[in-house]
Amino acid sequence: MDKDDFIVVTGAGGFIGGHLVGSLVRQGHRRIRAVDKKPMSSWYQLHPEVDSLQRDLTDRAACDQVARGAAVVYNLAADMGGMGFIESHKADCMLSVLINTHMLMAARQHQVRDYFFASSACVYAADKQTDADVVALRESDAYPALPEDGYGWEKLFSERMCRHFREDFALRTRTARYHNVYGPWGTYDGGREKAPAAICRKVIEAKLSGRHEIEIWGDGEQTRSFMYIDDCIEGTQLIMHGANTEPVNLGSDQLVSINQLADIAEAIAGIKLHRRYRLDAPKGVRGRNSDNTMIKALYDDWAPSIRLEDGLERTYRWIYDQIIAGRQAQLAAGD
Repeated sequence: MDKDDFIVVTGAGGFIGGHLVGSLVRQGHRRIRAVDKKPMSSWYQLHPEVDSLQRDLTDRAACDQVARGAAVVYNLAADMGGMGFIESHKADCMLSVLINTHMLMAARQHQVRDYFFASSACVYAADKQTDADVVALRESDAYPALPEDGYGWEKLFSERMCRHFREDFALRTRTARYHNVYGPWGTYDGGREKAPAAICRKVIEAKLSGRHEIEIWGDGEQTRSFMYIDDCIEGTQLIMHGANTEPVNLGSDQLVSINQLADIAEAIAGIKLHRRYRLDAPKGVRGRNSDNTMIKALYDDWAPSIRLEDGLERTYRWIYDQIIAGRQAQLAAGD
């Protein structure tokens, strides 16, 4: 991209979007519009150098407004969260289809050159994820279609919309399937947090309270791979600029169980906790991992490389600071 390209980032008030806008600013891009539905006081990161707008992009008119004049659109906007959220908000997750549909229509109308869609590993067929010792998922494993109910179906449908806008209208679309992104400046409580942030928060709270126990959803043997935010942002921009037009995995292939994830967080905290397993809690598929053969072949052997142990320590430290700051603010308010 030229430094003078007008770039729109939707979902910019969210975790990944905030990091992406920050990366573009540091690279010297001067014309950026950041858009999110949330009030700006709730954005994870605000960048004063960019044009920030609060807009509901399920509305077609709002999409027309924010896309006007853009050369590049990164569409990261969606109503989503961790497994506890997406299993109990299927309709809300499905309604995100309006965002991508209306943004594609606006991109076509305003002759946007390049369009990126943030998809998810939740598009993969559930019957290929029934074993904790899962075979890493290749891009072709999304079909025959049997994605995560609600959220996964929306993502898979939106991938197809991108494909057909590329084929029928020559809009240059790119799609990445994110695998469990984590890191600082993201959700760590409130019900939308994902496993790494939730585990870190629970370990921190157990340490601070002196109650040395932790609740684990499921039996803890379900497996996942987790990608640190820096790898996500670098990979997103590689995919956006590359020649490949098909959806590609963007995720770490370091497979761990939830119990192992808790082990790592406990080691960072220097503590060992008693585990209470909540077997009736939402837990998703039994196992999921990213096959990175395609991304390595397309982008000079590049793949996410930040170890979970390293990324989780940075995440733990940030969440710890947020919790301490929040408690101090409560004490000050009480005074």
